[in-house]
Amino acid sequence: MLDLEAIRRTRVVREPFAHFTVSDTLSADALAAIRADFPAITHPGIFPLSELAYGPAFAALIEDIRSADLEAILSEKFDVDLSDRPLMITVRGHCRASDGRIHTDSTSKVVTCLLYLNEPWAEDGGRLRLLRDPDDIDSVIVEVPPDGGTFVAFRRTDNSWHGHKPFEGPRRYVMFNWVTSQAAHDREIGRHRLSARLKRLNPFV
Repeated sequence: MLDLEAIRRTRVVREPFAHFTVSDTLSADALAAIRADFPAITHPGIFPLSELAYGPAFAALIEDIRSADLEAILSEKFDVDLSDRPLMITVRGHCRASDGRIHTDSTSKVVTCLLYLNEPWAEDGGRLRLLRDPDDIDSVIVEVPPDGGTFVAFRRTDNSWHGHKPFEGPRRYVMFNWVTSQAAHDREIGRHRLSARLKRLNPFV
């Protein structure tokens, strides 16, 4: 489903941290099928795959994300061997107004990728911004509307700042990270799994 050649051809920007973005990595037919099979997420937050039910088109996308070919492309692009790094996959369906605050990813993450699955994005908020400054949402390196099929990837560093202006409502993506160790993977997934289960018990959590 993923257009791996489009990802392979895209140039990596090296400063101030290594990143790239590419649109249209999914055909219109593939995107429509994936949207139809997207998990029925009714709460904000990030959910591990183990806590979700989804259809075959979404499952096929996950297999593409897990593929050795994609891993090899990203290893080459970011000059890091990902073959011995665990892959963590999570999903978001809804955004809160408080989401999107400027941050860098945790030190346990090596490479972060986001694949957006929304309709064409018309809102001012909710557009991912890669940033030069930890205190200024307008210090923009690149702004990425989360249109369906848009793929964003970056190498985690101490200055890989990112965030977005406030938005509340449906905002669908798959996030996947290669992490430093299996222990880090299990710790992160366990945290997200507990959060997901608490949300099902209490929607106000």
